[in-house]
Amino acid sequence: MFRRRRPLLRAAAVGGGAYIAGKSVANRRAAQQQQDSEQDERLDGLEQQQAPPAPAAPDQPVSAGAAPSMADQLSQLATLHDQGALTDDEFAAAKARILGS
Repeated sequence: MFRRRRPLLRAAAVGGGAYIAGKSVANRRAAQQQQDSEQDERLDGLEQQQAPPAPAAPDQPVSAGAAPSMADQLSQLATLHDQGALTDDEFAAAKARILGS
């Protein structure tokens, strides 16, 4: 009877360890997906805020304050970064997009 318990105990330990490892991987994967979706939502919101205004009709004069200047956009990004709304990577990507355009 004692000979049978050890293999069963070993199988239970191995199976339990595999279960815990699989659950841990699934939890980490779900957390990463959640983080990625939140980052995508923040970037979409920033892109919508920075979308260029519709072009004015040719007969209407374009006002000087219609589009925010590059310095205004950069200061807004810096404010969002300081508040923690943007990560370092998001801030760098948005800054590169503004300076590149």
